[in-house]
Amino acid sequence: MAEDAVAQQVEFGVDTFGDVTHAPDGTPVPHPQVLRDVVEEGVLADRVGLDFFGVGEHHRADFAVSAPDVVLSAIAGRTERIHLGSAVTVLSSDDPIRVYQRFATLDAVSNGRAEVILGRGSFTESFPLFGFDLGQYEELFNEKLDLFAALLAEEPVTWEGGFRTPLVDQRVYPTTESGRLKVWIGVGGSPESVVRAARYRMPLTLAIIGGDPARFLPYADLYRRALAQFETEPLPIAVHSPGYLADTDEQARAELFSPYKAMRDRIGKERGWPPMGRDEFEHEITHGSLYVGSPETVAQKMANTIRTLGVDRFDLKYSAGPLAHANMMHSIELYGTEVVPRVRELLAEEHAPIEL
Repeated sequence: MAEDAVAQQVEFGVDTFGDVTHAPDGTPVPHPQVLRDVVEEGVLADRVGLDFFGVGEHHRADFAVSAPDVVLSAIAGRTERIHLGSAVTVLSSDDPIRVYQRFATLDAVSNGRAEVILGRGSFTESFPLFGFDLGQYEELFNEKLDLFAALLAEEPVTWEGGFRTPLVDQRVYPTTESGRLKVWIGVGGSPESVVRAARYRMPLTLAIIGGDPARFLPYADLYRRALAQFETEPLPIAVHSPGYLADTDEQARAELFSPYKAMRDRIGKERGWPPMGRDEFEHEITHGSLYVGSPETVAQKMANTIRTLGVDRFDLKYSAGPLAHANMMHSIELYGTEVVPRVRELLAEEHAPIEL
C-alpha cells in the first residue's frame, strides 16, 4: 500500500466530558452554558476536518453532560461530515435497548454518522442514581453487553439474562440505514476486556490516560491475536488520551497546568491519590500520555504513539476541568488545521520506500 494511503487511513478525533469550565473571574460556568459551549466545540471540530467528536456520560456536578446522545443530536443538526459518539456510555447502569434506540435515532438524524463507545465507566455515581448494586459491577456489564450485541443484527431477538425480563422474538426500532450501528468497547487496561471486545467483534478503544503509551502494546497485540482466534477480520483500534494545544510549548504548559491540576486533584482526593505536583505534570508530557505543546511537539508525540501501537484512530481528550472554552476552541483549531496534517506527513514518511 502506498505510504500516503497508509497515513490517510488513520482517523483523528476529539473527546470531552463536558467539564464545568470557569469564567475569566474564576466562577464556574453554569451547566446550560457549558452544554451550549460543547455544541460549539463539536461544530468547530467538524469545520476543521476532524473525523470524530466524542462526548462522555457523567452524573456529577463537575461534568455537565449526562445525556450525550441529546448533545450529539444538537451537533448533528449543525454539521455535515464528522462522526458523533459517546465517550463512553456507561452501559452497566443503563438499559441496552434504550441505548440502542437512542443511538440508532442519532444515526438517522445525522445521516449515518453515529457511533457509541460502551464501557463500565470509571465513575460510579450512576449506579445508586438508577438503582443498581455497585457490587454487581462486572455482572451487570457482561450481561448488558451480551444483550446489546444481540441487537446489532437488527433481527428478532430471543434472549434471557438475570437482571431483566427475557425477550422472545423481539424487534427493536428504529433500524439503521447501514444495517449495523458502529459500536466500540472502551478498555482501561484489562486483558479480559480486550478479549471480550474481540469476542463480540467490536472495535477497541484504549483509554490511555497515564504512563508510557507503549505499555499498551501488549493489549493491542492481544486484541489482534484474539480476533484471529475468533476468525474475525481485523477491526480498528483507537486511543483516547488527554492533551492540549497552544501556539508554543511554553504557552500550552502554562495554560493547562492549573486547570489540569484542579481536575486531577479533585478526582484524586476521592480516590486517595496525593496532589499532583509540577514534576508529575511535566513527566507525563515528556514521557507519559499527556499530549501538550505546540502543534509540532504534539504531532511528533502523537505520530510516535500511532506507530508504536499500530492504531487506526487517535482521540484527544481536549477538556480539562475549569479550562476555559476559548482555550479549548483554539486547541481544537490547532489540532485540526496543523497537528493532523503534520501527523499524516510523519506517518507517510515512516512508510516511504527506501531508495537504494
